[in-house]
Amino acid sequence: MIAAVAPVTALLLGVALLLAGNGLQATLLPVRANLESFSPLEIGILGSSYFLGFVIGCFYGPHVVRRVGHIRTFAALVAIASCAALLHAINLQPVVWWLLRAGTGFCFAVLYMVIESWLNEKSTNENRGFVFSTYTIINLTVITLGQLMLMLDEPTNFELFALASILVSLAAVPVALTKAPAPAPIATVKISIPRLYKLSPVAVIGCAAVGMANGSFWALGPVFAQSGGKSTADIALFMSIVVIAGAIGQWPLGRLSDRMDRRKVIIFACAGAAFAGIGSALFAQAWAGAVLVFAFLFGFFAFTLYSISVAHMNDFVDRDDYVETAGGLLLVYALGAVVGPILASVTVRYAGIENLFAYTAVIHTLAGAFAVYRMNLRSRAPEEEHVPFVDSLRVAQTVSVVDPLSPGKNLSPPPNEGTTDRST
Repeated sequence: MIAAVAPVTALLLGVALLLAGNGLQATLLPVRANLESFSPLEIGILGSSYFLGFVIGCFYGPHVVRRVGHIRTFAALVAIASCAALLHAINLQPVVWWLLRAGTGFCFAVLYMVIESWLNEKSTNENRGFVFSTYTIINLTVITLGQLMLMLDEPTNFELFALASILVSLAAVPVALTKAPAPAPIATVKISIPRLYKLSPVAVIGCAAVGMANGSFWALGPVFAQSGGKSTADIALFMSIVVIAGAIGQWPLGRLSDRMDRRKVIIFACAGAAFAGIGSALFAQAWAGAVLVFAFLFGFFAFTLYSISVAHMNDFVDRDDYVETAGGLLLVYALGAVVGPILASVTVRYAGIENLFAYTAVIHTLAGAFAVYRMNLRSRAPEEEHVPFVDSLRVAQTVSVVDPLSPGKNLSPPPNEGTTDRST
């Protein structure tokens, strides 16, 4: 299996550095914003801004890659994302931070396109599952490590912003120096969200709910952990536990969804995430250990819901449509993540930050109730027609072909970027 990842070793090293820097920023920025007396609404808009930029990147990223190629795109957007990390520390105005965060979201959407289209081309049907599993493990591990880096210094100091910038900048080095040829330009597809909803309303609503709930967690979770005078170590531990629990939950719930109607597992995951949210709201202030216990349960159920929803949709589409489907559901998720943090910030403004997870519990309860309604309304495909969850988990990662503006096509590579040398 070492041979399977050898052609993308440089890329995976770049991914590790890139996502470590992004993981640090994801926790550092809300914490610093709270220390700078940003209002809950301003912090919520900060979280929404990232996903708004991400949505725009999904629409226009393929045009950038087709124009200048993968390597140049990767290097240019890494440079922009690195500068944005530093500018946060230089100018502490909320509007400036919103614009910078939107720019970062745009950069990372396009960077994910480069990364995942590269992985797709350099892997085969026989090893693609292993390659993307390795990518997913790196993704979750380094984001966790990035969040733990919050403990290295005080959030009020410049050093953490500089560290995030350094990590993002270094990501360009292995990619720029690799001798391996870049993949062919990204092929794009038209996406119709109404068509996806017609195929599986539960999957679309599930992805929207995940965007609203998880987007709110990324925007305001660090502020929740910061409440009550918690240390930066406590904040980093809290955020890391949620991510690790999400990684752990993928396989047992995914495998369970292969053995029964996936809507039942979606309902179970929604119920589990709602229970975790309600438990956190009721007991986190009274019992110190409750914060971490319910954080683990929230991550285990809430972070698994997206992949199961994608798998459920894939049960009802042709195999050739998997990529289009993944792109459409990713857009649904991102749009939910634009709206969710703003609604969450309004909620905590009046109800208090301690009720952040009560808000996510309402979202998960409504999503679960919708799935129950759909089950009672219509019966779906039998168990034997399920697409294996591991395949759906792989395609759920992709942002590499999200381009509703043009039909699918595959163009010749730009000059000076493709060679015949396939070594790393």
